[in-house]
Amino acid sequence: MIDEQGRDRIAATLTEIACEAGEILRRYHGGDCPHVVKPDGSPASLADLAAETFIIAALARNWPDIPVIAEESSYDHPPAPMFFLVDPLDGTRDFLAGNREYSVNIGLIAGNRPIAAALAAPGLGRVWGAGTTAFECPIIDGRPGDARTVGVRPVPSDGPVALVSGRHSDAETMACLASLPVSRTRGIASALKFCLIASGEADIYIRCGPTMEWDTAAGDHVLTSAGGCVVVASGAPITYGHYASHYRNGPFAALGDCRYADRLGLPERSPPARTTPLPT
Repeated sequence: MIDEQGRDRIAATLTEIACEAGEILRRYHGGDCPHVVKPDGSPASLADLAAETFIIAALARNWPDIPVIAEESSYDHPPAPMFFLVDPLDGTRDFLAGNREYSVNIGLIAGNRPIAAALAAPGLGRVWGAGTTAFECPIIDGRPGDARTVGVRPVPSDGPVALVSGRHSDAETMACLASLPVSRTRGIASALKFCLIASGEADIYIRCGPTMEWDTAAGDHVLTSAGGCVVVASGAPITYGHYASHYRNGPFAALGDCRYADRLGLPERSPPARTTPLPT
């Protein structure tokens, strides 16, 4: 098992890799980036592929014995006792539309939970990381600048601020939010929601619609290391490595104040299982 210092060193290296991948994305942002629509209806762009190729090569140089599950090229590989989850461009639709709220997500999983992570927002000039503690750096000339420790905030006296996606609203998510004393909602794209809660800029993010493990692992670890939590309907932490479910997540809530976990009313629903047998 990797000790605390080792996890912190990994997190620092992952922030560098995420920032460099973000520079690749920035070269494509705002232009006519070629893309295709995948069978699930989501887009994959040339920017996704270029960033993922870079990330996989960088991870292989640093940790050649740890396999990578990445959205575009190795999404159907089985996990290992320790593995990386990579989303080279989270928020592709928004990226293609010119929105700056896209991210690079890299998480290292041991067993079924992340132990180190980085999430870069190159369009906003911010990068977050976490090994044993959560931190944020400005992105300066494509590299992480000086780090500062981040932590969740107490819920404001007038009620929590909820982050929502403008592209993925659903009735179950809105019903969960309606059961809480939310003071206002704020639309934010991509996995940035986790990190804004971790930095004390918001309080709750609920998602009942479909997501994948590479969408959430990095942000989950940053938020959890900052004092928050990401829970499923039972109140237990969300887990990773579910090959039998195609790495799909079920409903979850990201919380700055974990005391809200027993008030959520998340639906009890497991992702559909794959119909093909697991490899031996």
